Amino acid sequence: MPNRDCADVTPVRHSLCLVRPCRQAKRERRSVIMVLALWKRFSDWLNSDDVAANAMDANTLRLEFQDRYHHFKLLLASNNRALELMTELEKALEGHTPFSMKFVRSRTTRIYTRVYQMVTHLEHLAPGRYKALAPTLESLHKKLESLINPPLETDLSETFIIHFSALDRRHSDQAGMKMAGLADAANHLNIRIPDGFVITAHACRFFLAHQDLKAEIHRRMQRAEEGGDGAHQFYTLSADIRGLIEKAPLPAELGAAILGGYQALTRRYGGTPPNVAVRSSALNEDQEGISFAGIYDSALNVSEDQLIRTYKQILATAYSPSVLVYRLNRGLADFDTEMCVGVMEMIDAVSGGVMYSVNPMEIRDTAVTINSVWGLPKAVVDGTVETDLFRVSRTPHLAISHRVIGRKDQKYICGPDEGVRRMDETGSERFSPSLTDDQVLALAKMAIRIEDYFGAPQDIEWAIDKKGDIVLLQCRPLQIVPSRDTTSIEANTGLPPAFYHGGTTASPGVAAGPVRRVLKDADALRFPKGAILVTDRALARWAALLPPAVAIVSEKGSLTGHLANVAREFKTPALFGATGAVEKLTDGMMITVDADTGRIYEGVVDTLLEMDHRFEDHFLMKGTPVFSVLERAAALITPLTLTHPDSPVFKAENCKTLHDITRFCHEKSVHEMFRFGKTHRFPERSSKQLHAEIPMQWWVLNLDDGFREDVVDDSFVDISNIISVPMLALWRGITAFPWEGPPPVDGKGFMSVMFQATQNKALVPTVKSSMANRNYFMISKNYCSLQSRLGFHFAITEALVSHRSTENYISFQFKGGAADFDRRLKRVVFIKEILEHYGFRTEVATDSLRARLEQHRAQTMIAKLKILGFLTIHTRQLDMIMVNSKLVEHYRSQLMERIETLLAEPAVNTTEKKLHVDTYQP
Repeated sequence: MPNRDCADVTPVRHSLCLVRPCRQAKRERRSVIMVLALWKRFSDWLNSDDVAANAMDANTLRLEFQDRYHHFKLLLASNNRALELMTELEKALEGHTPFSMKFVRSRTTRIYTRVYQMVTHLEHLAPGRYKALAPTLESLHKKLESLINPPLETDLSETFIIHFSALDRRHSDQAGMKMAGLADAANHLNIRIPDGFVITAHACRFFLAHQDLKAEIHRRMQRAEEGGDGAHQFYTLSADIRGLIEKAPLPAELGAAILGGYQALTRRYGGTPPNVAVRSSALNEDQEGISFAGIYDSALNVSEDQLIRTYKQILATAYSPSVLVYRLNRGLADFDTEMCVGVMEMIDAVSGGVMYSVNPMEIRDTAVTINSVWGLPKAVVDGTVETDLFRVSRTPHLAISHRVIGRKDQKYICGPDEGVRRMDETGSERFSPSLTDDQVLALAKMAIRIEDYFGAPQDIEWAIDKKGDIVLLQCRPLQIVPSRDTTSIEANTGLPPAFYHGGTTASPGVAAGPVRRVLKDADALRFPKGAILVTDRALARWAALLPPAVAIVSEKGSLTGHLANVAREFKTPALFGATGAVEKLTDGMMITVDADTGRIYEGVVDTLLEMDHRFEDHFLMKGTPVFSVLERAAALITPLTLTHPDSPVFKAENCKTLHDITRFCHEKSVHEMFRFGKTHRFPERSSKQLHAEIPMQWWVLNLDDGFREDVVDDSFVDISNIISVPMLALWRGITAFPWEGPPPVDGKGFMSVMFQATQNKALVPTVKSSMANRNYFMISKNYCSLQSRLGFHFAITEALVSHRSTENYISFQFKGGAADFDRRLKRVVFIKEILEHYGFRTEVATDSLRARLEQHRAQTMIAKLKILGFLTIHTRQLDMIMVNSKLVEHYRSQLMERIETLLAEPAVNTTEKKLHVDTYQP
């Protein structure tokens, strides 16, 4: 049969020799095939390992990037919250609204925590690269901690008691200003005061340090600060701490010193143990503008047996509800509350009262005002009864210029053993003057002497003993609150008829609100903010209601009472002596109180409210201890010294404040995210330059799923390949209208920017320039962070937009410009007004703007992002024309018109259309 391998060979003789090589070829061919098969198996095995390794490496890179992206997002969140908290501090530094140490502690602690988180997340992004941040942050933390939680100290070098004869104003840090001022006046003016001594601030510290009582109080204060706000909190905290103090044992050596001082007083008293008055004299009491008038307690006619218990009760009043509220609204720190206590002989007064050396509401009125009653002066300072009123003019000589004898139905006297009794039957004293003319003139003369000695108007409490001698009980600076000119009000015939007319101006001003009657303590717990307090007695404890109350109307009380004094400090209008007010004014009734003229109107009288100027240029918190703590803390937090990331000083070791660290971490986090794409071979997630028709460099980092298709080999990405919802919305705003270049600049505008070269037209569409700045998008499908740097202007926009409206947010920050501060500020306000028109919440701090929008539907968020993209491009260099009102209005109209056009257009891309369930409603 024919040979299939050698078909052309037919002779038989050649068959053997020719068959052998054919068979050999087959064998060789089979060998080659076998070798190739083995090589393929080996190659497949080898290649399979490489592929697995490559897949594993890619997966590792993906996981690493996702981890970095996670830390990056957390860093951005901490950054936003830190900046918001810093804005709250800057707002508080304006001094217009009250805040407590709770505010200072909580904001400081929260800011530090957020900055600490930023440093931690940056360390994950760049391990070991910014080591200098940690020691700087720790140093700032220690400084802040020493401010907001100062160490508790006990100075054992001071004495427990000091006799009045050894006191003067120089000892106010040991005895408190009330006792130091009283003893100073007595020792230098030879005025009689009760014999006695003061239990010092050192004694208070010593007692509170005993058994760590102060630390426990501090712990409970901190715990209460974390528990919320409200009137009930003050009452609960007060009861808790006061009980703790009153039940605590007094150190034996302190008790011995107090009783030793009392026994020395007994010896001077002729051996008969006298009853005493135990009066507060806190270190922060009776200072100018911070009187604590009637806020701290005093105890009258106390026996020796009750002295130690009463001393602890007076210490405990440092935490009464009224004191806690007063400290909050006067900017006083809880750690400044150190209570000194005066122990003095009890004056069993025939009559007593309070006098002012000038009119507290008219500094030009130098007449001495005296309010007096029969018995103890308690009735005057508590505002519980009608008083006699005397006014004494100084020129040409002291003379009584005015007198009103009140109906004195009650009086307070010393009990036979101890304590104070109220007598409701005053007999012939009811309508008789409680002072003779000679006593009135003698009191006025004493008031003028004390005023001259201290160099300021004085608030003076006094008593007349059974011998007819005047005894000085207290003197302190008088709060002056000028009232407004009422001439125009009296002449204004357009006012409605007054519902009520009468009473005495205790604190000037006008206010409107609903009536809320407060006749007992339970009523105070339900007192609402913005109401008018109507009461039958001007009790000092109602001072706790002054922050929420807009005005006070009391049937009883006088100009010289404690509540009147505190009302003037708070600039709360107060009308006292308004007989019948409780019956005529019912709860919920809307009224307007004009304390200056003694009139009450039904409803809201806007004409009067417009004449009220109490709070013009009024900085409530400035000069207070808490404000001082905030200022020092803010100096370590809010200043920004690292402003330009391209500066050679923009380094971790140059951070001086928490704001510096925040700025540094935010900038470097952006840098590290872009750096990752360059240092890791990770084509699926590398930064790409955006194809753009505008002469700026736009770089896009796809953090997760922001591209329609992965871009592997190309270093550019086309906008059609972007599916990031927030980026596309921003880009639509950026590209909707071409930028027409810088606005025309006047001479002053040019001079303000000439050194900054803002006239460089590198960003004009027709001009190519190497000066164009890079602008960074970091995106996923639902997230975008745009850092835009256009010339001297910086804008950061961050957004999350998805179908879950509760998660949606936009954060926008704008700062910069090369013009002077006034122009930059006007430009920021210009942008702020536009954003507020479209529903953004905005805050302006110096020349920077922050805006935020959250929890809206996706289509609403898209529309808002278009506005931000548009403004980012079209408000640059407008700072140069901000002093030209006509140009400002021109650009405002132009921008608003174009924004409306932009918002009216239909969805322009597939991704946006999918999210546009409803038509956008601006």
